[in-house]
Amino acid sequence: MPLLDDSTVDRELAALPGWQRDGVRITRLYTFASFADAIAFVNRVAALAEAADHHPDIHVAYDKVRLTLWSHDSGGLTERDFRLARRIDP
Repeated sequence: MPLLDDSTVDRELAALPGWQRDGVRITRLYTFASFADAIAFVNRVAALAEAADHHPDIHVAYDKVRLTLWSHDSGGLTERDFRLARRIDP
């Protein structure tokens, strides 16, 4: 899948509140009321990722979850990353 140019990445990010660019990746930090809520979110994201065959990096720190998306095989950001981000944040 082709890499997205900077203007397309900026346009996509403008439509995804909370997501930020970090070099060739996009990230978002989520905060939950409890560890259990954070893990329930991770499980929901895992199901979406499996269905899309596109897997984010997931970091859990008690009630916080940081997701990082990028297309490893393409070496940067592609439409797959933004498609999954939109599914995570309907």
